[in-house]
Amino acid sequence: MSHKTVTNWTGRDDAMVEEAIRRGATRRDLLKLLMASGISVAAGGAIIGRATRAFADTPKSGGSMTAAGWSSSTADTLDPAKASLSTDYVRCCAFYNRLTFLGEDGNVAMELADKVETSDGKSWTVTLKPDVTFHDGKKLTPEDVVFSLNRLKDPATGSKVQAIAKQFASVKKVDAKTVEIVLEAPNADLPIILALHHFMIVADGTTDFSKGNGTGAFKCQTFEPGVRSVGVKNENYWKPQLPHLDSFEFIAISDDTARVNALLSGDIALAASINPRALRRLDNVGGVTVSKTTSGNYTDLNVRLDLSPGDKAGFVEGLKYLVNREVIQRSVMRDLAVIANDQPVSPNDRYYNKDLKPKAHDPEKAKHLFKKAGLLGQSIPIVASDAATASVDMATVVQQAGSEIGMPFEVKRVPSDGYWSKYWLKAPVHFGNINPRPTPDILFSLLYASDAPWNESQYKSERFDKMLLEARGMLDDTKRKAIYGDMQTMISDEAGTIIPVWISNVDALSSKLKGLKPNPLGGMMGYAFAEYVWLDS
Repeated sequence: MSHKTVTNWTGRDDAMVEEAIRRGATRRDLLKLLMASGISVAAGGAIIGRATRAFADTPKSGGSMTAAGWSSSTADTLDPAKASLSTDYVRCCAFYNRLTFLGEDGNVAMELADKVETSDGKSWTVTLKPDVTFHDGKKLTPEDVVFSLNRLKDPATGSKVQAIAKQFASVKKVDAKTVEIVLEAPNADLPIILALHHFMIVADGTTDFSKGNGTGAFKCQTFEPGVRSVGVKNENYWKPQLPHLDSFEFIAISDDTARVNALLSGDIALAASINPRALRRLDNVGGVTVSKTTSGNYTDLNVRLDLSPGDKAGFVEGLKYLVNREVIQRSVMRDLAVIANDQPVSPNDRYYNKDLKPKAHDPEKAKHLFKKAGLLGQSIPIVASDAATASVDMATVVQQAGSEIGMPFEVKRVPSDGYWSKYWLKAPVHFGNINPRPTPDILFSLLYASDAPWNESQYKSERFDKMLLEARGMLDDTKRKAIYGDMQTMISDEAGTIIPVWISNVDALSSKLKGLKPNPLGGMMGYAFAEYVWLDS
């Protein structure tokens, strides 16, 4: 009997082998199957390997998992408008949907919207998908979209994106499946804005968000702010075949070492945002893999310009020259970072100003500037916490550099719990940690406009505010890029935020957890992992 070659083995037969694997066939069973079809042992081994890999990449339904983030608070919320931590984003992504979604490639895909269209960048028409229901059985309607978007710009809501949402001049129902959004001025970025975590769609008239009643892949079974949440599969989910998991639990373990230990012990299947120091413990450990994403996440040192010592001319500039970016990149982040230039637009962004160079480490120049500010020799507190990734180590680097020029810095390490409500935005010198945002307009509106809700250094510039509005409505992309380039320079030179590196986010996970992919909105698949991952038995 003549033997077939491997090239004669068809895709249909590959599927037959995969099905046999799915039924529990052993390697010996598979070889018998192949040899009966005239395949040699050597060729059969290659086919089995290929089929086994394909089977492992096929989503499987069922099972439960626990994942751990790095930060939580008693102020945790299921109100998308008020979400401010990765912990909030994970839960909102599981329980709600957005009109649009940013894919792995950064391109906009439709989610609750079937179409988002415009002819002038100012007036937009949103056509909704049919037959979508909320967890309580209510059908999705245009009224839900109108309510969700309008409450984002209402000051009474306390929305974290009010500065962005206020550009909505009007949001109104057109018919049973259509919503019209009219902007104050043209903004070509609207489909991307609608993909942000805060723009989840909630039911019309919602005032109680503790139940997480959305249209998302999971229903909220348990929500204990600052402790944990449990989501169970939405059996009536409108996306076919999703989610794969029956349930998932999300907790926070603030200590990196403890988070890694929980992964290694099997208590959790995903340990988010692992510090490079803790990451070393995973070297050569079986059953664990890592997912790396460099998409614009950063930890920054913030100096409030309206408080002492930031209000003394020369102090902030001196600090920018004192920070040793190379040491932070190499020693603190263990090369899992890219040198940054004190502004928030990352090198992955097409509007990044590549001509803007980071300030070099120059202790003598820093010393001169501290002396000019009348602060040389005075002890300056720096507030740091494990809540802001690697901030304690970064503060130590600054402290060491300062001690060498007679500029003492006192590192005040505070607990993760309550850090974002008690210290961030408030302390005169402190650290922040900013998740990636997909456009310069969003970054600038949230962080640097005079009325920005997260204006970390209280930077105020009428010129910057005018340029922000001008660029937002600029349909000429070349001119828009030039304006954004100038704005990045202004931030780097004038704001009190020091961004030494862009951090490569590293999520560690059990090798049994499949389907996790990079996403431009951050780690854990842009915080939407629960809907898409599965457990490989």
